[in-house]
Amino acid sequence: MMTRLKFIPLSILTIAISACSPQPSEQTEKPIVQAEQNVLQTESEKLAQYFADMFEQDLKRSPITQSYLGYKWDYDKWNDISDAHQDETVAIQKARLDDLRKFDLSQLTEQEKLSIDVAITDIQRRLANDKFRDHTYIMHQFRAYHTIVPSFLINIHRIKSIDDAEAYVARLNNVKPLFTQVIQQLKKRQELGVFPPKWAYDQMIQASHNVISGNPFEESPENSTIWDDFTTKVDALGLTNMETVGLIAEARAAIEESVLPAYRELIDELKIQQKLTPEGDGVWRLPDGETWYKNRLEWFTTTDLNADQVHQIGLENVERIHNAMKAIKQEVGFEGDLAAFFEFMRTDEQFYYPATDEGRARYMEEAKTLIDTMEEKVPEYFGLTPKARMQVKRVEAFREKSAGKAFYQSPSKDGSRPGTYYANLYNMKDMPTYQMEALAYHEGIPGHHMQRSIAQELEGIPEFQKYVSFTAYTEGWGLYTEELAKDMGFYENPYSDFGRLAMELWRACRLVVDTGIHAKKWSRDQAIDYLIKNTPNPENDSVKAIERYIAMPGQATAYMIGKLKIMELRTKAKESLGDKFDIRGFHDEVLKDGPVPLNILESKINNWIEQQKNLI
Repeated sequence: MMTRLKFIPLSILTIAISACSPQPSEQTEKPIVQAEQNVLQTESEKLAQYFADMFEQDLKRSPITQSYLGYKWDYDKWNDISDAHQDETVAIQKARLDDLRKFDLSQLTEQEKLSIDVAITDIQRRLANDKFRDHTYIMHQFRAYHTIVPSFLINIHRIKSIDDAEAYVARLNNVKPLFTQVIQQLKKRQELGVFPPKWAYDQMIQASHNVISGNPFEESPENSTIWDDFTTKVDALGLTNMETVGLIAEARAAIEESVLPAYRELIDELKIQQKLTPEGDGVWRLPDGETWYKNRLEWFTTTDLNADQVHQIGLENVERIHNAMKAIKQEVGFEGDLAAFFEFMRTDEQFYYPATDEGRARYMEEAKTLIDTMEEKVPEYFGLTPKARMQVKRVEAFREKSAGKAFYQSPSKDGSRPGTYYANLYNMKDMPTYQMEALAYHEGIPGHHMQRSIAQELEGIPEFQKYVSFTAYTEGWGLYTEELAKDMGFYENPYSDFGRLAMELWRACRLVVDTGIHAKKWSRDQAIDYLIKNTPNPENDSVKAIERYIAMPGQATAYMIGKLKIMELRTKAKESLGDKFDIRGFHDEVLKDGPVPLNILESKINNWIEQQKNLI
């Protein structure tokens, strides 16, 4: 059983929906931000109150985040994505930057100084991003509002009362005004010349059609995903027949009058824009695309590495991992070169479960077993461990075709929703069994579930700090734990160890193809070809990956850059401390302050090393 951390509820900060944010216990009333400060407050108390108020203010401005965090204040609303709202956000951030710089650091603890550094860094990064707010694709095939709406309603909007059901119906009614804003943002980008590539529109249009397929959108023997979700949740309430019929009628009306026309209008707009998008795939084709991509690399890696440097790091690590794979090829007695071994791993039936209900069920069951086994070993390597539960779940049918092969959604703080490792079993050829271990460790334990659950359960740091976005840290940790699992004695089968290397190779290749696409003008097909030639992954896996990197420029570079830094710091700590090095202490130091940029992580570890040296 894992050691449990005590949870003390604090105030809440806005979190991007794509971060799969966690949630605290439900509330029914909005918190009151303290208007007056006690003149006798210490500087530490003033800072704590400032962070709490900051967090509450941001939460009040994001109904989606409220729901992720379990609050039902604006349970009937979606976020405001208008330019006016974003302008207000920028003004708030600039004011906070001025406020934070006025605190007297000489009166604060080292922990409080760290919190200020994290807050200032986060604000500065967001203000830098705002210069390119219209360069970000408001719609792309990987994750956008056409799939956010149904996945949010299904996975986040819980119905425990009639009021919750009414709020669900209200959110259905509010899909039309939300999509009106989405279309406005699409048209604004159209004027600026910012479009996803032409091929991406087919996927967005198809996924939108999937949402509005089935009853009650159309006459069909099958129910739509949203309809199934709402009716199932309402049926579970145990209401009177009259109450149930009334809610069902309200939902049907909302779907017919709001959701259906909203999706149709969005589809029409996507069809128009598909004809206007310029040729090519990378952001170099956009206005000021080179500067935009530089911003993306800085945001996702939290470094000043340029595209050429990232590309070269990728090439060097591809070569390193290829050499390690050759050793495994020899160990298993395979005759042939590495390319032939890749083809063997890609096509041999022993490495794939059948594309049947039984095959998919077997995959899910074995993934759960892997995580359960890992959990028993964790206390030997970690002092901090989470209390939150974790589950393995298959990606829903309506989004599995365009979704990634695996991802994680954080748990709620109140324990009502476990952390979730989503496995995409749409195409079983994309999910080889030899990668199953590394995937489970990355998405689950000791990867994302450990890091994110521990962060949200931490005491003694401001609430915003638990959820702040530094992708190189969070994804770097996930990739680091894949290798950590080998240190812990896992991957006993050489093919599973090959799978670990294949996953790391995938992230090394990302450095090459992401910079290739967005800085070196590689085509989609050229990037796909690079992955097929240099990894054992199936062709369809490579296609979906490249399409994701095109939709989210720079994001894919965070994994390997972050992992390399964590490994570098662990090596430094081992060499510096010798017999005094404690792996549990190292991991706790990495995790105990929540997500941080890599430069702050390095400072933290350097300080920890000095502290350990001074211990008797």
